[in-house]
Amino acid sequence: MARFLIEGGQPISGKIEPKGSKNAALPAIAATLLTDEAVTLTRLPDIADVRVMSKLTQNLGCTVTEIIGNRATFTGAPIRHSVPDRSLSQAIRASFLLAGPLLARTGQATLPRPGGDRIGRRPLDAHILAFQEMGVEVEISPDSYHLSAPKGLKPADIFLVEMSVMATENVVMAAVLTPGTTHIHNAASEPHVQDLCQLLIGMGADIEGVGSNVLTIHGVATLHGTTHEIGPDYLEVGSFIGLAAATGGELLIRNCRPREHRMTAIAFGRLGIEWEVRGEDILVPRHKQLHIQEDLHGALTKIDDGPWPAFPADLVSIALVIATQAAGTILIHEKMFESRLFWVDKLIAMGARIILCDPHRAVVVGPSPLFAQRLSSPDIRAGMALVIAALCANGQSEIQNVEQIDRGYERLDERLRSLGARIERMD
Repeated sequence: MARFLIEGGQPISGKIEPKGSKNAALPAIAATLLTDEAVTLTRLPDIADVRVMSKLTQNLGCTVTEIIGNRATFTGAPIRHSVPDRSLSQAIRASFLLAGPLLARTGQATLPRPGGDRIGRRPLDAHILAFQEMGVEVEISPDSYHLSAPKGLKPADIFLVEMSVMATENVVMAAVLTPGTTHIHNAASEPHVQDLCQLLIGMGADIEGVGSNVLTIHGVATLHGTTHEIGPDYLEVGSFIGLAAATGGELLIRNCRPREHRMTAIAFGRLGIEWEVRGEDILVPRHKQLHIQEDLHGALTKIDDGPWPAFPADLVSIALVIATQAAGTILIHEKMFESRLFWVDKLIAMGARIILCDPHRAVVVGPSPLFAQRLSSPDIRAGMALVIAALCANGQSEIQNVEQIDRGYERLDERLRSLGARIERMD
């Protein structure tokens, strides 16, 4: 098991460019199964989840050719079977994204319950109910789902029971090869959903409403190959903004699509963080001291999350750590996952003043001097938040189970060292 040794108290500074989005790369790899032709993906992050997803497609018959750096070509035919490898599927939640392409190409799919971060109940109801409207018959066992469309997929007018990112992506991938017109209402519209739609359009799909909550898909007979660049990981960008502000450093984040960070600017602004937009770059200036901004009439301010374009749930952990270094009191309200705040005991052990009110709400009083501790990464985003906390703390911290962080951040220790962070990886 790998671990990080981190010496805190050193502001980071310099320039960095985000890698491609993990949450865009995983459905993009699944989408390569929708065509017999070669699909080349560039800006593909070299992270554990991407490697697992690539192996899953290879197991189904896809040929994967690594060319150079963050670029790979996937040739999806022939699909040998419709049952992905169980052990690989259970390693990542995104394995369930294979359902849409397999139903579109083979008319059936058998998938085990997916793995991924343990941040609370993450139901698959939205996927299953939408597939059923498209004519899919579903058999559910305690550890797997068998999906089949004996009469073929049919177009449908679907209203998702929740604004689920993965359910939206799965239905879109199933619908692009389904004859007729499918409408998806209450669709998710996150940047990675838009990224998948743009890839599919590049492959010949006919999709309207990209970026909105209503998608219209006109099915086509076949899709073809293409080359597609994965968009920058806006969650990684938010993490770097928080890292710079919390440690008191100055950071230029290159080619990061500032337009995707307007809500993050509002939420982080409540923590006293300001930045400059320079074209496609973001400059986080040096902050001498962060101050939490009160609401009107001196009311206690809060940061809460929600579906896009609200503040991303995956940045709640980052905001919570920043709050420990800001003067004032703030409420952090995690609305979407009931177990995502349970890691704050680790911050409390480091000296943070946090009251965990219930599974969804935490009150943070700052600033608090943090002290080095021996910690373990519970999931990808909380793991990154602990790295930020350790870089703010006095002394040397040890973070174990960093394989969780590796699932979402490419060569994090190397990239942070280039910014002046004192971090070493021990395997």
